[in-house]
Amino acid sequence: MTSPILLTSHLTRVFGEMKAVDDLNLEIAPGEVFGLLGPNGAGKSTSIKMLTTLLPPTAGTATIAGYDIVRQQALVRRVIGYVPQALSADGTLTGYENLLIFAKLYDVPRAIRQERIAHALAVMELTEAGDKLVRTYSGGMIRRLEVAQALLHGPLVLFLDEPTVGLDPVARKAVWDSLSALREQIGMTIFLTTHYMEEADNLCQRVAIMHRGRVATIGTPAELKESIGQPGATLDDVFAFYTGHDLDAGGSYRDVTRARRAARRLG
Repeated sequence: MTSPILLTSHLTRVFGEMKAVDDLNLEIAPGEVFGLLGPNGAGKSTSIKMLTTLLPPTAGTATIAGYDIVRQQALVRRVIGYVPQALSADGTLTGYENLLIFAKLYDVPRAIRQERIAHALAVMELTEAGDKLVRTYSGGMIRRLEVAQALLHGPLVLFLDEPTVGLDPVARKAVWDSLSALREQIGMTIFLTTHYMEEADNLCQRVAIMHRGRVATIGTPAELKESIGQPGATLDDVFAFYTGHDLDAGGSYRDVTRARRAARRLG
């Protein structure tokens, strides 16, 4: 039996008296596309921050490719890629120049940098745009460039935090298509958070729905739709069933501001 590429055991993060993440237990297989869903404040971003070594857990453990996220942070960072929700590409540089900077930051050997950059551009279908300034890119092209940046060092697990926030439906589909092609070509494990149920349904082999810091349910999209006993149920129905209809589900002022800022930058 194949060992999990990502494993968490009772992973917990407490802020004061609030448990942002409460006893998170996940097993993710190599090559799997896994979605973490939930309302704003459910604990998704905190979970990703712990798994990417940006935030220490209060309790529990987690390993990625066998490396402990607390004791072996440097090794964890070598085997993961991370695309945050915030814009990470420099619009005053070309796509190629952005990738060259990231290749140096990731300490990609000089002898293979050009090959890695060319491959990342090709995988994300940006080869022809590589010499153009990023400020001339569409929103979908910027997101694909950011994914390309995270691929340069050949990570085993790619973390994507709201990869299509602020994008129009056409650009969103272009990112979906690129991510699907990426998994088929490279076999990389992808861990993503999203508020778009259609995105999770199209991309993910399994999803977990978090609510108030805990996983309310986990399974394939088909299994979760069947679990609520509603004929013709969608993943939106599943989401509502397991999280309820909280008045704060739309997010805080800060969440709305962040989403609108991203939409302006990518629009």
